[in-house]
Amino acid sequence: MSQFSDVSFDGLYGAAIMDHFRNPRHRAPLGDADIAAHEFNPFCGDEVTLRAQLDADGRVFRVSSQSQGCSIIQASASMMAEGMEGKSAAELAELSRLFRELMQGNDLPAAALAQLKDLAALQVVRRYPVRIKCALLPWMALEEGLAELGRAGGAG
Repeated sequence: MSQFSDVSFDGLYGAAIMDHFRNPRHRAPLGDADIAAHEFNPFCGDEVTLRAQLDADGRVFRVSSQSQGCSIIQASASMMAEGMEGKSAAELAELSRLFRELMQGNDLPAAALAQLKDLAALQVVRRYPVRIKCALLPWMALEEGLAELGRAGGAG
């Protein structure tokens, strides 16, 4: 058994990663957005644009995550967008914190892995340190979008 959770992986490209890469969720463009950010990694060409609309209660009700690059960034962006639905800015910040902890090599309790849902499959990326930035790029966009939302007075 590996040092990672009880999720089985076939090398870097496990089933959940490949499913989100081949069938990305939330790729449709989104006009007006309360959360918006774009991140680009000039070293490899990975790119992600994140846009989300919040409802009157400050929860994500519509999200668009468009990414280009390797399968890891595309899967991470798709999984992140799926996990954003229905969450407040504070919940998104916590989800981002948990994902960063996972990518930093911290073993998370089962409850935290369950909260990450499909994102937990990306813990295999830790075996390939050069690919961690790929998995984190969408999260950098989310964190920038949340910071901008906070500066605009809309975080809640």
